[in-house]
Parts: sequence; C-alpha cells; structure tokens
Amino acid sequence: MMPGHLRDGIETGRLRWSRLPGSEEPEGGEAGPSRGASDGDGVESLDYEVIENFAYREEQAQRGKLYVGYYVLLKWVLSLLVGIGTGLAAIFINLAVENFSGWKFAVTFSIIKHSYFAGLLVYVLFNLALVLSSVFIVTNFAPAAAGSGIPEIKGYLNGVDTHGILLFRTLIGKIFGSIGSVGGGLALGKEGPLGGSTKYHLSSKLLPIFQSDRDRRDLVTCGCAAGVAAAFRAPVGGVLFALEEITSWWRSQLMWRVFFTSAIVAVVVRSAMGWCKDGNCGHFGSGGFIIWDISGFGQEDYSFQEMLPMAIIGVIGGLLGALFNQLTLYITSWRRKYLHKKGDRVKIIEVCLISLITSILSFGLPLLRKCSPCPTSEANANIECPHAPGLDGNYVDFYCSKGNEYNDLATIFFNTQDDAIRNLFSAKTFHEYSAQSLLTFLVVFYSLAVVTFGTAVPAGQFIPGIMIGSTYGRLVGMFVVKYYQKLNVEEGTYALLGAASFLGGSMRMTVSLCVIMVEITNNLKLLPLIMLVLLISKAVGDVFNEGLYEVQAHLRGIPLLESRPKQYMRHIKAKEACKDQKVMCLPRVVRVSDIVSMLRSNKHNGFPVVDHGRNGESLVIGLILRSHLLVLLQSKIDFQSTPYPSNGSVSIRHNFSDFVKPISSKGISIEDIQLSDGDLEMYIDLAPFLNPSPYIVPEDMSLAKVYNLFRQLGLRHIFVVPRASHVIGLITRKDLLIEETKDPATVELQSPSVRPHHKDGKNLGRHVHPEQPLLDGLLVQE
Repeated sequence: MMPGHLRDGIETGRLRWSRLPGSEEPEGGEAGPSRGASDGDGVESLDYEVIENFAYREEQAQRGKLYVGYYVLLKWVLSLLVGIGTGLAAIFINLAVENFSGWKFAVTFSIIKHSYFAGLLVYVLFNLALVLSSVFIVTNFAPAAAGSGIPEIKGYLNGVDTHGILLFRTLIGKIFGSIGSVGGGLALGKEGPLGGSTKYHLSSKLLPIFQSDRDRRDLVTCGCAAGVAAAFRAPVGGVLFALEEITSWWRSQLMWRVFFTSAIVAVVVRSAMGWCKDGNCGHFGSGGFIIWDISGFGQEDYSFQEMLPMAIIGVIGGLLGALFNQLTLYITSWRRKYLHKKGDRVKIIEVCLISLITSILSFGLPLLRKCSPCPTSEANANIECPHAPGLDGNYVDFYCSKGNEYNDLATIFFNTQDDAIRNLFSAKTFHEYSAQSLLTFLVVFYSLAVVTFGTAVPAGQFIPGIMIGSTYGRLVGMFVVKYYQKLNVEEGTYALLGAASFLGGSMRMTVSLCVIMVEITNNLKLLPLIMLVLLISKAVGDVFNEGLYEVQAHLRGIPLLESRPKQYMRHIKAKEACKDQKVMCLPRVVRVSDIVSMLRSNKHNGFPVVDHGRNGESLVIGLILRSHLLVLLQSKIDFQSTPYPSNGSVSIRHNFSDFVKPISSKGISIEDIQLSDGDLEMYIDLAPFLNPSPYIVPEDMSLAKVYNLFRQLGLRHIFVVPRASHVIGLITRKDLLIEETKDPATVELQSPSVRPHHKDGKNLGRHVHPEQPLLDGLLVQE
C-alpha cells in the first residue's frame, strides 16, 4: 500500500499540474536547445526522451509478452476512438453550422420581401448573437481555443508544449466556438478546430502506459490527420498533411495507425452523409460536408495555350498568399501588443465590431449590383433559377423585382462557404458572375479575412483561402473563355486552380494539398495542373516570407526547430555555442535546502548530476529534471538524514508514473511546496531518479550536427563534454541486427568492435557497480 502522505502529495501535485493558464498570460520562448534550461513562461519543452532511471527499468523488467500485446492493442483501440470521435465532432459542427445558416438565410429572405431595413436588422443580430457566443466561450472558458490550433499542434509535435492546448475544455471550446464564428458569417473556416480534435491527455489510472509524451505525440498525430480527413473528406490527404506539414518525427508504424484513423473518419462521415441525404438533417444538405465533385462536368482537354494563364494563376497565388501572411503578421502583432493587453472586454468588442462590419458589407454590397436575367433552361437544364432562399445552390434571388432574375454577388455572400465554393467551381455556368462582382468580393473578403484572422475566436484558414483563390481563378477563367473563344474551357476549372494556388502561396504545402484538392473534387484529370500551380505559387511565396503556420508560430512565441539548420551553424562548434553559459550542477547527495534555493533562483528544467570518482575527479552521472525534483520535494519520503549515498540495492518507493504530468498545464511550482526547517536540513540521493544515459556530444562537434541530432530525436537536453579519454567499444550496423531468438546476454557480437582488455581480463575503463548509474568515466570534466 502506498503511504497516505505520499498518496496525498502525488494527488496534490496532479491537481496543480491541471491548472489552466489564463488568457492574459505572457507567451515566452524556449531557450536554445543547447541550454537545456529555461523554457519560458508560456511554453515548455516536452520529454520525448526515455528517462531510464531505476523506476523505469523496474517497470520494463516486469513487462512480458502479454503486456506488450496489451500495449499494442490499446494503441489501435485508441486510434479507433480518435477516428470515431473526430468524425462525430465533424458531423456535429456541420449540422450546427448548416442549420444555423439555413435558418438565418430563410428568415432574412422572408423579411426583406416586406422591409429591407428589418431584414438587415435581423441578419445583423443573428450573426452578432452567434459570434458573441463564440468569443464569450473563448475568453471565459477556453482561452487556448482561439485561432486554428495548427501552429500549437505543430509546436507540440516539434517538442514544445503550449499550456492549455490539450485540455478537454479546449476541445469543447473549439467545437462550440467554431459553430458560432462560422455560423455567424465571419471570414473564417470551420476546419481549424478539427486539426486538433484529440487535444487531451489520457490521464486515467486505467491507462497508465499512455502517460508519456511519446505516446501522446502519436495520438495527437492521429488527431491531426483525422481532423483534415473529417473536414475535407480527404483521408489520404489528411495522412499526408500530418506527414508534410505538422509532424517533426515519423516512423512506419505510426503511418499505419494514422492511415487507419483517417479511414475510420471517412467511414463515419460517409455514413452521416447518406443519412442526411434522406432529409433527416433539416437545412443541412449536400453542402455541409466538403466535396465539390466536378468529375463529370469539369474540363477534360487542355491546350498548350492555356498553360500560360494557368502559370499566371500560380504567380498570383504566390503573391497574394505571401501578402496575406505578411499582413496577418503585422495586424496580429499589433493586436496582441496593444489591443488584447487591455483585457477580455476589448477582445469581445473587437470581434463584435468585425461581425457588424462583415454583416453590413455582405448585406449591402449586393444592392449595388443589378439583378441579372436567369439563363435559358436549355443551356442550364439541371440548374434552378432563381434558387429558393435558405438552401444551397446557384442563382440566388436577392431583392430582385422580377421573378426570373438573380443577384450574382448575393449568390456568393448569401450561401454557406461550402456552397459558395461549389458555385464558383461549378461547370456549365458561363456568365453566371460578372467580373465586377468577382473583383468586389475578392477585395472585400480578402480584407475581412486579414482583419478577422487572429481574433479571439476559433478560426480555420483553409476554406477562406479556397474562396479567395477560386474568386481570382474564375476571373482568369473568364478572360481565357473570352480570349480563346473555346467551348471546352470551363471557368470552374480555373477557380479550382486559383484555390490551390492561394493555399500553396500562403501555407506552402505541395504534396498533401495536391491530394486534398484532388480528393475533394473527385477529378484525377486535374492533377497535373494542380501540381503546376502549386509548384509555382510555393516558389513565388518562398521568395518573400515563410508559410502561414510558421509565421503564426513565431508570433505566438513557439520556438519551432525547422527541418534544416541554418548555414552559419556549420561553422560554429558546440563548445562555442554554450561558452557563455554557467552550468548549474547538483551533487549526487544534495541537501534539500540547496535544491530549493536552486529551483527558486532559476527556471532551468534540467540539471546535470555529478559524483566524485575514486581518484577524486568529478564524474557526470546523469541528468535530473526539474519536475522530478519537485515530485521528490512534494512527497518527502526520500529524505534522509545523512549526506551519504545508499550502498547496494536501492529501494524504489515511486512508480514511473509518479513523475508524469497527467495533462498539459503549467505544473507544480516550488512556491506550492511547503517544507519545514527540519525538512530543509535533510538530504536526497538523486541516483535512483536521474536519467543515467543522457545524450552527449563532444565539444568540437558542429552546431549544425547538434541541431540535426536534437530535432530528429526530439530531445530536450544535450550534454556538451570534453573529448573522451578512451574508447571502450565501437558499435556497427551488424551489432544492431541481433536475432530475437537469441539471448542478448549470451550473444557474442561478431563485428570488428574495438574491445581492448587488460591482462587481468577486465574491460578497459573504470569498473562500475551494476547498481551505480555512472557513465563509466566517459564524461570526465576538465
């Protein structure tokens, strides 16, 4: 049985771990990777490295084949649950947004027949109520739910934990907040929250093995892929999106489970679509789930002359995408620096003001356009004109005097975003839109998207980006149709290419975005053209700035490690990178008061532990984490009265799970621990709790090589040590290919390993007791 004071201490610690940071807390950056120290106030590095202390080794020794099977089964079951949960969340969001929008348009269109001003008032108030509910949820319930969440998740998978993003309340805030913001007509998309729909930690006592950051990382990766798969009905695109844009670490087993999760999402969403087509979802129609099928209506043949306008679309997408990233950077930086510091009330007023402007523009601008006569039924046999209000479709009748007229600008504004994109992509609808209407919508919606992005509401940028791109793409298509005078040219095809070009110019994705666009249009013939515009738009955008998610991550203080080190790092040695640091070490047996003093005097999260060898030299025996020290101080059961290390076997009074954070949070602080004067005079032997095998690099290794090692292994700390005095062995590929059927303890390695021996038969190097976690004298300090 666990002692009562230990159990109380651990539970108190877990409660403190779960504290949610406030929305006004500063966001700080992580110290450089070579510092292994301060993680800043707003973010903290994750421990993807396995801490092989005594508690971990004891747990591993007790695990048999049955446990391994149970462990693997749990991973697959949780992947299944993630897929089902994400699919259900997508269904709920789509149902809510579609029905709120349908009711809003139906009521508005019925009122404007009698009074234009009354219809405007109802439309504005409806949108304002939905947006107000969204910003209220974010500011008062889930501050971390603001924004798309993709930069934070990308940082998490890069090794940085932004406080609060994995809380269950953040998931709830994302779902209901996105319903309000998208249903309220803001220039945002509803796909952002789905990118992190598994933002929680599995802290249940029934699942103790999933209390490591490594397992959580896999689940979050599955959630990211499932979110994109649910938002766009693109399961393969979701997998590639997670691989190309989000993750910093990948392996074949994870690919298999991510693909399985995306497949489950596709099945769940497809089942919901079949149920809703029977009329069981109210206003929810074919537009709720994103799929713009143009396989039977799109352009089937292309001429060489069309390559030039298509390349121009790619250039326009790169320029407008780079401009969008730069403008959002400036505005969001100003907003966070001057506006949001004034409190939640200012955030609410800001969002409500943007909602008011958006509603007035979307309601008033169509009045500036004259209604156009409906096309003849022979040319458009399958299209209803004018279309009934409150449902998806082309040719919307908005304040037109005659019954056979429609308003082309209202066809874009008075539809849900999915339906508006479907209308812009639609084929066989020549001259449905005028160039003036498309240009007006492009300028207004682009400006609204720039201003709205970064406000205190859940926001996705995929759908607004597609709307912006498809607008100027259709403009180019209209020019091509007029110039070439060819009947096989479709304006909707150019709208699709424009959407791909803007997303490529803004987000800088290629492979995953190409697959997503093909999946949501169900037209494989467009693949070469999409690849062309994506390559051009990305190349043009890269000339000016970084991608949207990287820009937002830097702005939010998320210290991402990019895939490649900077060029100057190749000329800097590891020793030079950390020459200005003052390393703070702890002895193996340390006084409690010294630990408290060190934790209060700095914010470092890792401390080297040293011990004295037989010749009196200082030996680094491992690394102790700040969070582990706080657990030891909180429990007090490892205090001892003598300043001597324990000899022989060590009695472990902690489980490995005692040192794990249950959920993403700020964690326990040294100020939360109450110690008496007698406690401060006690000692702790750190040997059983430290990591005896930290990663080390020689002092003359280039910083570029250190960078690659740090990022590829997902490390939090690396020791920089002097050149080792001797070699005790050399491991090659052959040493790592031991057959599983053989006993590792009796296998005689046949590789040309360097194993010099003394005459007495002992291995060269300092002999270490098996219970001592020393590094065999390898880390001798100067």
